[in-house]
Amino acid sequence: MSDTRAMLVPDGLAGERVDVAVARLLGLSRTRAAELAESGGVLLDGRTLGKSDRLVAGGWLEVIVPDVPNAPSTPGEPVPGMRIRLDDDDVVVVDKPVGVAAHPSPGWSGPTVIGGLAAAGYRISTSGAEERQGIVHRLDVGTSGLMVVAKSERAYTLLKRAFRERTVEKVYHAVVQGHPDPSAGTIDAPIGRHPQLDYKWAVVADGKASITHYETLEAMRAASLLEIHLETGRTHQIRVHTSAIRHPCVGDLTYGADPTLAATLGLTRQWLHAMRLGFEHPGTGRWVEITSSYPEDLATALERLRGE
Repeated sequence: MSDTRAMLVPDGLAGERVDVAVARLLGLSRTRAAELAESGGVLLDGRTLGKSDRLVAGGWLEVIVPDVPNAPSTPGEPVPGMRIRLDDDDVVVVDKPVGVAAHPSPGWSGPTVIGGLAAAGYRISTSGAEERQGIVHRLDVGTSGLMVVAKSERAYTLLKRAFRERTVEKVYHAVVQGHPDPSAGTIDAPIGRHPQLDYKWAVVADGKASITHYETLEAMRAASLLEIHLETGRTHQIRVHTSAIRHPCVGDLTYGADPTLAATLGLTRQWLHAMRLGFEHPGTGRWVEITSSYPEDLATALERLRGE
């Protein structure tokens, strides 16, 4: 079975490569779009195109999308707002919206990065537990920003090692209540399960070593914008550490933020965004660095704080 998509080539894609244009038009990965072209599934005015051919504005484009054999057992579900920032044979870097989990898990029925990639035709590494295949690190459901997912088995192995050996650069921006003193420093405090509440984490004596470096970028009347470099990657690490020094992320009601301030700013989640991600590319060995921008809800809240 197959599905044929047909449309006029928009002016904005005139002169664009077939694989790039088809990926944008249909929301597919560039690799998947190239596969369609190589199999003879992309036609312009009835003429079969190769992946590197160029489109002509106003031409009649037909794309034949066959059903994918051996589809992943995890059902694909499109994730609106999830942007692809890097895509090649080894990795795909996504800019994850809030409200999206990294992968399926018990008790979570919402959208996932894995499901979104599957729905768009991405083939990821089969390494790892079935529901977490390709996942080498995670972001909380309530945290937006950059995540890298492995597409090849080699990339999975090398990226897992890089995260374990702490050679990946993970930079976040957070808006916290008040003004940390000192304005820049390091929080070195072990994190483990909260002794009373299963859904929380806390600084505990027998927890895992956790190190967070922070620097104040901007001080406002009620809050501070911090740049945070994670040396370790524990669950809820930034949220737990900023709360432990009595400057929780604005909007993070789970870890002690002021609900009145959150409501005033229109925030329904913590002000925390994975802003920059740097790593040695598992295929080329070159250093890759990707930067994100603030999503609308965080940008709006920040402007309101600046205006106070």
